[in-house]
Amino acid sequence: MITSPAPLLTPEVVESASHSVLCWLATVDASGQPNVSPKEIFAISDGLHLVIANIASPTSVRNISVNALVCVSFIDVFAQKGFKVMGTARNIPRNEPAYAEWAQSLQIKAGPRFPIHSVIVVKAQTVEPIVAPSYRLYPDTTTKQSQIEAALRTYGVAPDEAVWPLRRSP
Repeated sequence: MITSPAPLLTPEVVESASHSVLCWLATVDASGQPNVSPKEIFAISDGLHLVIANIASPTSVRNISVNALVCVSFIDVFAQKGFKVMGTARNIPRNEPAYAEWAQSLQIKAGPRFPIHSVIVVKAQTVEPIVAPSYRLYPDTTTKQSQIEAALRTYGVAPDEAVWPLRRSP
């Protein structure tokens, strides 16, 4: 009997990614020099794959061609929680047959404004939570809501009442 690997990109990870404006893709070049680059258009494709639009990422694409090991991090800057996904990446150019399938969710997000040159497909090998130190140091008094309120004060941001109730989930 053939069994597929257990999904690493769980509903909790998907939910967290949906509250993240950017993800950060870390790659390494042939000489071992790391590169971290923000990516605005990304999505979780399934339980094992994350997809990232290559809009203006020549360094990331070049690095992936020589070293497929990557790390992708994303956090909700207000809740100060997120995830780190480590795995292997491959770049799928527009002219490859698999491009259309992998790019579908990204094209919806990008719309006509951002041209997607290729899709970086990351196969997750490990997933770890990222949390602000307060959650670990003061677990009895630190809540998602208290972190959000503190971040709003720090950033000088007023919540948009039209969407704020959606962010107040536990």
